[in-house]
Amino acid sequence: MAASDLTLAELHERARELGVERFRMLTRDELLEAIEESGAEREGPEGAGDEDEDERPRRRRRRGRRGGRGRGRAAREPGAGAVEDDEGGGGRRRKRPARERPEEGEGPAEGDGGDNEEDDGETQDVTGVLDRMPQGYGFLRLSGLETEKGDVYVSASQIRRCELRAGDEVKGPARPPRRGERHRALVRVESVNGQTPEVERVEFEDLTAVAPTRRLDLGEGEPLARAIDLLTPLALGQRVLVLAEPRSGRTTLLRQLARTLAKGRAQVRVLLADERPEEVTEWERAVPEAEIAAATADQEPADQVRTMELALGHAKRGAEAGEDVVVIIDSLSRLALGYRDPARVKRLFGAGRELSEEGSGSLTMIATVLDADERGKQVRAALETTENVLIRLDADLAAFGIVPSLLVRDCRISGEEQLRSPEELEAVRALRSELAEMDPAEAARELGERIERTNSNAELLGS
Repeated sequence: MAASDLTLAELHERARELGVERFRMLTRDELLEAIEESGAEREGPEGAGDEDEDERPRRRRRRGRRGGRGRGRAAREPGAGAVEDDEGGGGRRRKRPARERPEEGEGPAEGDGGDNEEDDGETQDVTGVLDRMPQGYGFLRLSGLETEKGDVYVSASQIRRCELRAGDEVKGPARPPRRGERHRALVRVESVNGQTPEVERVEFEDLTAVAPTRRLDLGEGEPLARAIDLLTPLALGQRVLVLAEPRSGRTTLLRQLARTLAKGRAQVRVLLADERPEEVTEWERAVPEAEIAAATADQEPADQVRTMELALGHAKRGAEAGEDVVVIIDSLSRLALGYRDPARVKRLFGAGRELSEEGSGSLTMIATVLDADERGKQVRAALETTENVLIRLDADLAAFGIVPSLLVRDCRISGEEQLRSPEELEAVRALRSELAEMDPAEAARELGERIERTNSNAELLGS
């Protein structure tokens, strides 16, 4: 198969085999040229001498019309590992009229990231999360994941060249908007998720998922977090489903879990779907250590889904780069309304996993389902058997002021033996057996009193 018929990924593979340097920073035309020349060099002097005399000048003329390697080198001069927009790195090509630059949401993109002309004006270093548009271009969301006036445009050529994915954290200089543009534009990509752009990355879905074994430390946390640790210990890479009725204490539970988890090594990100604006503010104040992404109730369902999808992509990119990310979603029931299909939330929730490859991390999902209405029941049915951990809250217990408002008998976990020592497992089973003989209110009250009397779960189980 001719090189010109290969996909970009196949061209990268061939370039790697031929030893082409910095091949990920070349355009497709430059890549084809470099592969052709490297292949000729491998053939040796005889192969080089067999070339038709008229062919060599034609190749040189083609390179001259494209700007050739000289343009590629100039695009890389601003910094080691930096990948500049090949459409805007320099040259004397004409500037496109402003009317050819579509606005956000109306076409290929508004502004072209410095396309076809040298940088003008002062640049400012920016770091943001890439939100890709269906047309191929994208925007860096600099403040949270919401669309804002200060977002930075990223050209389609930059996205293709650096193989950027939705949710990537991208850093680089941005130039001011030119005439007819509404957004600043990224001049070049200097880093992607803290690494240079040319670093090879594996897709999240292609990484190997294994059973969660790295336990999260909740044993000395807040009361509700300690109760969860006793009944269903949490670990990195789990999918934790919280079934909750309205006013059953789910927000209190999630906030205590978030605060306790934020003290550890994991990155905690909270996704609030169809939430009241004042509730978002309360979350930000209650858990300042966590990253809050909110799709508020005044947004259109499609915009809410976009925010949640971008947040999930950002979490996946972190796990690919070796981070341990804990995502707390409240709630899947509300998110299903935006999807208009309860089954679609399964893909989002099912992304939780522990990854086995060296240098990779984990993605832990903790999500609520409001099971008091028909939609909640449909979501629960769609997620059947997907979870590793099931936690059930009860509104009646919460109404009586019983903390924790957990239905002890209904909380369950798979793979608990891999998370506890034999001695701890024996003590926990004895505690569960004792609580199982009580009615739900008495069991929850007894568990809460034991937690209150001790400073840690280790002390509670040893007493």
